[in-house]
Amino acid sequence: MRRQLNTLYVTTEGAWLRKEGANIVMEVDRQERARVPAHMLEGLVCIGRSSISPQLLGFCSEQGICISYLTPQGRFLARVEGPVSGNVLLRRAQYRATDDMSRCGAIVRNVLIGKIHNQHAVLARGWRDHSGKIGNTDAFQHSLKRLKRIPHRIMTETDLDTLRGLEGEAAQAYFGVFDQLILVDSPTLRFSGRSRRPPLDAFNALLSFLYTLLTHDCRSALESVGLDPAVGFLHRDRPGRPSLALDLVEEFRPLLGERLALSLINRRQLNEKDFTHFENGAVQLKDDARKTVLVAYQERKREQMQHPFLGEKVDIGLLPFVQAQLLARHLRGDLDGYPPFLWK
Repeated sequence: MRRQLNTLYVTTEGAWLRKEGANIVMEVDRQERARVPAHMLEGLVCIGRSSISPQLLGFCSEQGICISYLTPQGRFLARVEGPVSGNVLLRRAQYRATDDMSRCGAIVRNVLIGKIHNQHAVLARGWRDHSGKIGNTDAFQHSLKRLKRIPHRIMTETDLDTLRGLEGEAAQAYFGVFDQLILVDSPTLRFSGRSRRPPLDAFNALLSFLYTLLTHDCRSALESVGLDPAVGFLHRDRPGRPSLALDLVEEFRPLLGERLALSLINRRQLNEKDFTHFENGAVQLKDDARKTVLVAYQERKREQMQHPFLGEKVDIGLLPFVQAQLLARHLRGDLDGYPPFLWK
């Protein structure tokens, strides 16, 4: 069990969590292993097989502590929370905007401009730092140019199908050369393209786990400003899917997903032994490796960067909350458009 900022992560298999006073206590085999004050805690994430007492469930709901359950692979399973007190006028504005194809397309356009700009930033940073180690430099430079051009084409589009097609074109350019940024020699840590449900190689298993953590943070950010995380713009409604949270995730995947995954592999904080391979081809992170990823993820969130719209430094961990607030302001009519997060 590890507390990072305002979120408590439980990674120990077979853990039993209970309430004692204002504390959360973790037991394994009836032996107390950890005790954390619930004060200022906003989230509890249980990864793998762990159990929570009814008293602690009720306490967390009363205190506004959201509980998320993930599989050992990092796939989201369920979420337990108390009553949601969102702004009904804001949510009505959100629902009207999702039904208005022109407004919906304008928001999707800006989200994708942010996502593709940040994908380009990942490749450009990799070229700047490791150009001498990149094998196919022509293909890499071609992808950089494509990712530079696509946002200009997106700026004039509001048709959702066209925008999704341009997003797919950008993903092909981006992930088509992504493996060249992996600097380790191990063939089991190479990247040959995205795979999910289940991830079929170690790098995809790492990406999926990071995306799940990021989705948890984005959903919490949206709920904190009163938006409905289930009703999105790019990701349309589907039962059980946090569509708006997935929309918000798109802008941060390159920074807190792919870039962080590259750092963990290239710095050898993770290696071949940190992954389990199953007979059906699925791959997942081992328990100790998940802890390593959690620490790195939270350390990255403590770093600061200049927000391009606000013009001031912001903790990376607060960026989803800033973007959620900017989206809410746009939907209320305070901003003419939704300003995406652009990594520089």
